[in-house]
Amino acid sequence: MKSHIESLLEQTLESFKQQGIVPADFQARIQVDRTKDKSHGDLATNLAMMLTKVAKKNPRELAQLIIDTLPASSHVAKVEIAGPGFINFFIDDNALADQLQQALNDDHLGVILPTKQTIVVDYSSPNLAKEMHVGHLRSTIIGDSVVRALEFLGHNVIRQNHVGDWGTQFGMLLAYMEELRAANGEQAKMELSDLESFYRAAKVRFDESTEFATRSRQLVVALQSGDEYCNKLWREFNDISLSHCHDVYKRLGVSLTRADVHGESAYNADLAQVVKDLDAQGLLSESNGAKVVFQEEFRTKEGEPLPVIIQKADGGYLYATSDLAAMRYRSSVLKADRALYFVDLRQALHFQQVFNLAKLAKFVRADMSLEHTGFGTMNGEDGRPFKTRSGGVVKLVDLLDEANVRALELVRSKNPDMDEATLTEIARVVGISAVKYADLSKNRTSDYIFSFEQMLSFEGNTAPYLLYAYTRVAGIFKRAEDIDLSQAKIALEHEKEKDLGTKLAQFGEVLTRMTDKGLPHVLCGYLYELASEFSSFYEACPVLAADTEAQKQSRLLLSQLTANTLKTGLSLLGIETLERM
Repeated sequence: MKSHIESLLEQTLESFKQQGIVPADFQARIQVDRTKDKSHGDLATNLAMMLTKVAKKNPRELAQLIIDTLPASSHVAKVEIAGPGFINFFIDDNALADQLQQALNDDHLGVILPTKQTIVVDYSSPNLAKEMHVGHLRSTIIGDSVVRALEFLGHNVIRQNHVGDWGTQFGMLLAYMEELRAANGEQAKMELSDLESFYRAAKVRFDESTEFATRSRQLVVALQSGDEYCNKLWREFNDISLSHCHDVYKRLGVSLTRADVHGESAYNADLAQVVKDLDAQGLLSESNGAKVVFQEEFRTKEGEPLPVIIQKADGGYLYATSDLAAMRYRSSVLKADRALYFVDLRQALHFQQVFNLAKLAKFVRADMSLEHTGFGTMNGEDGRPFKTRSGGVVKLVDLLDEANVRALELVRSKNPDMDEATLTEIARVVGISAVKYADLSKNRTSDYIFSFEQMLSFEGNTAPYLLYAYTRVAGIFKRAEDIDLSQAKIALEHEKEKDLGTKLAQFGEVLTRMTDKGLPHVLCGYLYELASEFSSFYEACPVLAADTEAQKQSRLLLSQLTANTLKTGLSLLGIETLERM
């Protein structure tokens, strides 16, 4: 309904241009917002106040002119002027009911799909030298939820798991693999069951043995030169490392696959060309032997220019070089309209610099949008980055194991007579959902405190509350299996029916807000409000015990659309639903 009002206002503004009320080249972003007080209508716009200067009229006079010029619409029951020139729209209840009826029979729940774009999303991106830890959680699940929502809206989404699979540390790791293979026999299967221990052991060998360190450096050179033996060892290491990652992805319900992996190594062949192209454009400078780019926009507090280091004095490349190569690939090969980078906020300056440089060097098209969708840190109860009790990094798989154990205790306490297999499955869903939802429900730009107790609560904006809310709605239909709804119609007669219907109609607006800025917490907040709205509706409006058959059927349809919306919304967050808890 909001998009419908926006369309009416766009037509009105076009009419104003034709009449000469505003200049023909005038551009305005028409904004329509939900009102907080229903007595002031359902939707409101400040368009009249935006046009005051260019139209040279007072806002209330302009507001009346807008109302008089608005195209006729059966969706609008009444339009009023409020305050200095706000325009309030009262939506017709029958039109809202028709919209909800259509949403019931639509795979996209009545959401109007935007113009299709090709959108590259860079997320998760773990370092293959080590196992995934809690620091990888936010990028992985925030990115995945936005990807799911973008695909739901019809966009062509290309996942890019920009894993760290290249660099000097791989010489050390390959040398250690080589040693273990020699000790265990050529037929021995290399099982890196604990990448952290493997990495630490390799580092110990590197530090204690000059011969080992020399061999490590030789392997780096050979690997970068394309030596087949080194590449075979490297591929084996990466394959085992990626298996660890994808085991975690599977447990988390994340949609990344092996086909989505496009790591740092994929751009190795283009790095020298990046340097040449920057040099050819006169953008490169030399600083202490390194090749750098200075951009006027970026300076220190003291006014000194901040360099983007492209190539080190020893000839090595940095993240900026591979990021520039990746941007060029995503623009020229993948033809991206947008590229979203889910990387923590501490990298903000890096992305500002390389995005600006990519545009300056014309590595990406002028109309391609580069967006750093950064996020804060996940902290422990002490407010510091989440660590083990001994101060070490928490493996992501260990965190998920503990979530599962705690969820099983919780579910068992509430269902002491439930069979073990069912308890185990419910606990799996609740545990993973609790961890994901606790993160996704927070504004990604903020730090947050990780608390098992809070995330497993059945009260407030949590996964258990929403999972239970869905089972509560779905449970109605177990008692209404024999009711024929094929000819049923939604009618919004009670105030709580209208409130629920209005909330249901906002689903498309919410997805647009979520995907425009990459903010899953917007969808989480909406689902929580929807569940709360349904609870109020259910208490005030008996469904199966309604006064009339038509009323019962209408309320069942509202319940069905609520269930569909909750289930779809949770699935876009990467969260499974349950039919019982």
